[in-house]
Amino acid sequence: MPRSSPTGRRTGRPAVTSTRAILDAARGLIERDGVDRLTVRRLAAEMEIGTTTLYHHVQGREDLLVLLLDEYLGAVPRPALPTAPRERAVAAARVMRDALLACPWVAEVLTTDGFLGMLSDASVWVVDVILGAAIDGGCSEEEAVWLFRNIWYFTVGQILVLAHSQDATPEERAQRAGFAGRDPEALPHLASIGARWPSIAVRDTFEDGIRALVEAGIIDARS
Repeated sequence: MPRSSPTGRRTGRPAVTSTRAILDAARGLIERDGVDRLTVRRLAAEMEIGTTTLYHHVQGREDLLVLLLDEYLGAVPRPALPTAPRERAVAAARVMRDALLACPWVAEVLTTDGFLGMLSDASVWVVDVILGAAIDGGCSEEEAVWLFRNIWYFTVGQILVLAHSQDATPEERAQRAGFAGRDPEALPHLASIGARWPSIAVRDTFEDGIRALVEAGIIDARS
């Protein structure tokens, strides 16, 4: 593949152009300075190569992050899963959620159009497991895809919300104002819950939500 001559390098320093080296450098930059500081221009400067050279290997910042996340997800251990379809789908969804939450900058790429299709086979096994569980539970392939999409949107929604509140501990979130002082005539139920809302909402109900989606999806498929 023809490569442009990098500009701004020190004389005699060989160009580092492998995708492996680029991903390692990007990961190091993120770990040191945070994901907000990652740009193609800054990464190229740090590696002392030209941005054109970098673009021979990655399409841009978003592509870099997808590649890094793909590598991370591909290394997530695959646990033993239940044989019962419903329980298998719920357990797989929990593995998916926990793995994504463990990546501190995952919210940067989850909303990328076609994100899942950009991942390698090693990173999307959980998608296949959930589809298989749905089909084993009586769903058609189309219904299995619909069920997975509902699970995916639910999962991403929780991750995005948590990503914007990660600086607060559960205890701190539980102390927030909630709906205290609401008009009991206009909003009787919110007023009744009032200041208790944060302490109630702080509970992790992810598995309950996934289970409800799975149960509804498989029951609808059989009706």
